[in-house]
Amino acid sequence: QVRLVESGGGLVQSGGSLRLSCAASGRTFTTAAMGWFRQAPGKAREFVATILWRSGSAYYADSTTGRFTISRDNAKSTVYLQMDSLKPEDTAVYSCAASTLTYKESAYYHAERTYNYWGQGTQVTVSS
Repeated sequence: QVRLVESGGGLVQSGGSLRLSCAASGRTFTTAAMGWFRQAPGKAREFVATILWRSGSAYYADSTTGRFTISRDNAKSTVYLQMDSLKPEDTAVYSCAASTLTYKESAYYHAERTYNYWGQGTQVTVSS
């Protein structure tokens, strides 16, 4: 089992920044990748970014490329999402997820079904 706890959400003005954290505990040595997803009201959950735990390679959704940065601290078993130049359309509940599945193709880590563990989520609200 892997337990995930997010923090760092809140209210920010358009153009501002926030940094989300996700602390993992439990069998973290089984983690292959950790990702962030978000769900806005009335919309489906969507992929934001993911990072491969061993290599540190990071991948982003088109909507967040250039504005968001995902990083990890292996020693702390923590993943971060630095969000800059925030827009009102970034408003959503952001959830951290961990995958213990290993794939050669990074595209698999863009899909929700690849992740076996999920955090409770943290609200991010961007005002215009």
